[in-house]
Amino acid sequence: MADDLAIDVHGMTKRFGNRTAVNQIDLQVRKGEICGFLGPNGSGKTTFIRMLCGLLRADGGSGTCLGHDVIRDSEAIKREVGYMTQRFSFWEDLTIAENLDFVARMYRVPDRHQAVHQSLERLGLLARKDQLAAHLSGGWKQRLALAACLIHQPKLLLLDEPTAGVDPKARRDFWEEIHQLAGEGLTFLITTHYMDEAERCHRLAYILEGHLLAHGTAKEVIEHAHLTTWSVSGPKLLELAGQLRNKPGVKQAVAFGSNLHVSGDDDAALAQAVAPFRTKNYEWRRIDSGLEDVFIHLMDEEGNGKKS
Repeated sequence: MADDLAIDVHGMTKRFGNRTAVNQIDLQVRKGEICGFLGPNGSGKTTFIRMLCGLLRADGGSGTCLGHDVIRDSEAIKREVGYMTQRFSFWEDLTIAENLDFVARMYRVPDRHQAVHQSLERLGLLARKDQLAAHLSGGWKQRLALAACLIHQPKLLLLDEPTAGVDPKARRDFWEEIHQLAGEGLTFLITTHYMDEAERCHRLAYILEGHLLAHGTAKEVIEHAHLTTWSVSGPKLLELAGQLRNKPGVKQAVAFGSNLHVSGDDDAALAQAVAPFRTKNYEWRRIDSGLEDVFIHLMDEEGNGKKS
């Protein structure tokens, strides 16, 4: 039902001169859902997010964000959305508390001092509140950015590669907080390049060159690709990969640690292609395709489509 949707947009399009950065995208995100927004650099993810929160005006499309018209009600949307950009964008010569107080002033948050204190406490920043932002590590800057996004109590958070450059422990802590907030009813649209983070999302949307290529749960996205994958171990795997990539039916042959993943979207053609290489020197094991296998496949197929 539409009442369950925080984001419900259709045909969203943005052009910059002759270049179409976002092309006819439909996207629905339920309230309380964590939607992972994936795609390579330059695919249109940030442009789409900026259209959603009213920082860019769409050239086409329609729909709602938090019940507001995505084209006409951008100011209302801004008041109910928190946007965390790719780069740390706060004042490094101010303390953590001063940064949060400034953001609270901008949003005209009632009982500002109490709101800042609660934000510091929730994100574990209270002991560091007098520390200058310039002296924070990547993980603590990330916490400050999230605290600032939350201080006006938004209903939707748009997070643009929030864990880039952050150590694994800080990333895990961040995602624990995200799931806690989602459990309380907050909705998320999060761009990421990390496949382990994508698997933490309730649903995924994959965009490439402005086109939405896949949308659904991780399981649905993998199943829809109809990709068969074999894991191969043995000697001279890079040489084997070079030989396999030229064979009909082989869509990709990619090193994964000490193994090689060989994939194709036609099971019979792939089996025929690899048959001559299934010798006693190699161990072949059929495995479930992963998100990375699928996304590399989608990128290759889109690229081949444009060349043909």
